[in-house]
Amino acid sequence: MRFFKRAYIRYVLHRYAIKHEIWEAVTSKLVLLVGLTAVEKAHLRELSTLLLHGKRIFGVQGLLLTEEMRVLVAATACLPILHLGISLFAEWTDIVVYPSVFRVSRDETDAAGVVHHEERVLSGESWGRGPVIVAWDEVERDSVQGLPGHNVIIHEIAHKLDMLNGTANGMPPLHVTMPIPEWSTTLSAAYEELNRRLNHHHPTCVNPYAATSPAEFFAVFSEYFFCAPDILHGHFHGVYRQLCLYYRQDPFLRLSAA
Repeated sequence: MRFFKRAYIRYVLHRYAIKHEIWEAVTSKLVLLVGLTAVEKAHLRELSTLLLHGKRIFGVQGLLLTEEMRVLVAATACLPILHLGISLFAEWTDIVVYPSVFRVSRDETDAAGVVHHEERVLSGESWGRGPVIVAWDEVERDSVQGLPGHNVIIHEIAHKLDMLNGTANGMPPLHVTMPIPEWSTTLSAAYEELNRRLNHHHPTCVNPYAATSPAEFFAVFSEYFFCAPDILHGHFHGVYRQLCLYYRQDPFLRLSAA
């Protein structure tokens, strides 16, 4: 079975490879990729090719995606799994791209069982086995400069990885070499400290949205890990080290050597 799977992957990479000129045009402007080695960029291109072939990436509300736009989305989405593998994306099929922020309306049940109707304006969303949904204007801004520690695609991909254990709780399935108590203790202490600082109206160096829940903490800190690793490395070093072990990458070292 593995032989046929490898043969199929080789076929896809050969038959549907991203055109060199498009790949270079997109990735040369993608600030997230600064410091990647040539080997890492080549592997990212392979993962992006597999994603583009295996997923549907499409626009809605009149947004027509060019091949360059689709490659940008794919490359950004694949960066977190650069050393984890495309198989982690097996349980979902679509990336839906809105032109800009979008409104959602749904009923939510609180801990007491009371149903509340909520309307929210979002720039991204992930559903269990459903799609990843992002706003193109946010994606475009994140790819060039954006806000420190902000990337809507990284955020939603982190949620997808988190949900691989069945629920979004801030603990994706860890590698066998990673002790669960160390992960839990380190991230819980940082989460509680962040909430304490916010409760006392003290300034924080990260997006306060990380204090919403353990799931949002993991997603927001994943954004900082890839987009502003210096902030995470300097202020939440323990969390940074745990994310290095999980993602099997060291963006701070990568950035320092660039």
